[in-house]
Amino acid sequence: MNAPILEVRAVSKTFQRTGKPSVEALARIDLSFAPGEFVSIVGASGSGKSTLIRIIDGLLQPTSGEVCVEGKPVTSPGPDRAVVFQQDSLLPWKSVMDNVMYGLRIARVPHAQARSTAQHFIDLAGLTGFETHYPHQLSGGMRQRVNVARALAVSPKILLLDEPFAALDSQTREIMQTELLKIWDAEKKTVVLITHQIEEAVFLSDRVIVFSARPGKVKASITIDLPRPRPLAMKRTTAFTGHVDHIWKLIEDEVRSAMGLATLT
Repeated sequence: MNAPILEVRAVSKTFQRTGKPSVEALARIDLSFAPGEFVSIVGASGSGKSTLIRIIDGLLQPTSGEVCVEGKPVTSPGPDRAVVFQQDSLLPWKSVMDNVMYGLRIARVPHAQARSTAQHFIDLAGLTGFETHYPHQLSGGMRQRVNVARALAVSPKILLLDEPFAALDSQTREIMQTELLKIWDAEKKTVVLITHQIEEAVFLSDRVIVFSARPGKVKASITIDLPRPRPLAMKRTTAFTGHVDHIWKLIEDEVRSAMGLATLT
């Protein structure tokens, strides 16, 4: 068995607030991720999922514990990790090509090489022909594909996705799921996805991590043994809905509690 590429070791995070009680977001999270594995994390709102993504990326420091990439502690953002957030962060004054090239140019990659690399990921993301378009000329789904292409262009070992499709309509979101799987299958990056949509987590993942309500703890780790490739029609199979129902039962009461609703008995 390959050694983990990413390890989260006893990570806890407490936010101190001036004049207010502190908030314990995460409590002793232990996780490991294999090279090329696609893992989703689900749980009730406020369970610390996005906080963990920011700690893995190095944007936040844990209160205790550590994150390691290939055995080396993470202390800040680095080129071995790339993150895509819910809202696209494209530069509106730059074209698709220039946006995808941006990280490469910051890294001082020669222009011709940067352009060739960017073109590869533009093609992979299904954006061929839109190289000279600007963000305002693209749909929401296309902008997120540019975001993913830009993240992959810098050749990270780990791709971190924090609700990247949450702002999209349901039909576009489903198409984006299949496009993401195509890109992942071609590149075989380790992917950590945060999502509130259980169906999305099951459809995309090798494994789904279920977080408890705040403070977030690992409640369960579910292996998704569905065959690949996965067409959208798989969502209508008994095996698929069985995984979804299992995960939903693990978090239903906590989701209802987070919404201020009574739990079911």
